[in-house]
Amino acid sequence: MAKVDLRSFLDGLGSDLLRLQESVSPRHEVAAVLKQTQNSGRAVLFEQVAGFPGVRIVGNLLSSRGLAARALGTDEAHLIETYVAKSVQGIAPVAAREVPVQEVVHRQPADVAALLPLMTHHEKDAAPFLTCGMVLARDPLSGMRGMGIHRMMFKGGRRFGILLANPPLTQYLANAEKQGKPLDIAVALGVDPAMFLASVVKTGPLGPDKMDIAGSLRGAPVELTRALTVDVEVPARAEVIIEGHVLPGVREAEGPFGENTGAYFTNNSPVIEVTAVTHRKDYIFPALCPWTTEIDTLLSLAGGAELLGQLKALVRGVVDLELVPGTCSFAAVIAVKDCPPHEVRRLIHLALTLDRRLKVLTVVDDDVDIRDPREVSWAMSTRFQPVRDTVILGGMEGYIIDPSAGGGGSGSKIGFDATRGAGDAFDKIAIPAAAVARAKAVLDAAHK
Repeated sequence: MAKVDLRSFLDGLGSDLLRLQESVSPRHEVAAVLKQTQNSGRAVLFEQVAGFPGVRIVGNLLSSRGLAARALGTDEAHLIETYVAKSVQGIAPVAAREVPVQEVVHRQPADVAALLPLMTHHEKDAAPFLTCGMVLARDPLSGMRGMGIHRMMFKGGRRFGILLANPPLTQYLANAEKQGKPLDIAVALGVDPAMFLASVVKTGPLGPDKMDIAGSLRGAPVELTRALTVDVEVPARAEVIIEGHVLPGVREAEGPFGENTGAYFTNNSPVIEVTAVTHRKDYIFPALCPWTTEIDTLLSLAGGAELLGQLKALVRGVVDLELVPGTCSFAAVIAVKDCPPHEVRRLIHLALTLDRRLKVLTVVDDDVDIRDPREVSWAMSTRFQPVRDTVILGGMEGYIIDPSAGGGGSGSKIGFDATRGAGDAFDKIAIPAAAVARAKAVLDAAHK
């Protein structure tokens, strides 16, 4: 069986991998390069990392729909449908025969920052943060496995703060704390992008197991092994594993950190005490820069695809959904076909209620390209009347990292019905299809 891991993905990228030989610092410089290259459609591999000889850093792995499609073994045109189809299937994990992630073992490390190139991203960040650690744990009551991406602030020595704002790990910790016990966790760093995507798939409290989903997304079972110091199974072909305990009843200031909202956020969060760090001899450390196109891709697949499926099942005529890039999935555009005004209004209420992140929603007809801001703005300008077509919902739950909601207090939401009215006055101008095809042929010939 072919080995599926981060390295095999990088080997297959060819010209879509930008290799940088100049030495860079984990403090601000890696993040600056990733920001500058986020729209290139290429992943970035830093071959030289200041202070860490032999270590490489990779980022922008999912910074485009094309890269995400590669991770799922499909093309851009079929990205969403492939993701949806595979995420409801499952391939169970298997026991690993080889465990490269435990080639080097550091038990009870005195200083995690001396072992790993922990990155400081933004000017006012309080400390280095892990932004793409896949946090793994088991529910102390049910034994069910859970995993997700949770930011972690390095507090010095072998302690991290961890923002736990989403299930299932929030519930796992609550269950452990009721027993007065720490919660065993492991943090996998440097997994293949398909497994990373699986970690943000939304599942119910009873499953399915995200490791099964990871197997389906990557087309091969995840190879698992037992961690060395905690009761958690970890991906054997990850690059780095951090093992530790979330301390019961302990909360400390965590932040400020430049979040996916494009603003700084501070929280009172649980604390991890690290018990071991294991890694490959020549490990590749992953980087994920907040508020970039890579975050847009993750949110589009994890949140957008799920919400689209829910709405299609509830409202006739829903065609497509796009989470607006750069909005941390707080804003979306939905395309509909033959959807009467009262159904559009119901759709707005449903969407804003189903997704607690979603705050601004625009609904357009399917003759509008929802991924083209110019076309969406055109629909808002020519098919929308503010008094008639605006829906405002007050007294809603605010999302924790939304600065306008005051850290998760009460918030409000708004929807815009920018669908067309009746009559040919709303017909969108168009050039005949035959002329468009001819123009493409002429231009293709000119570029050969």
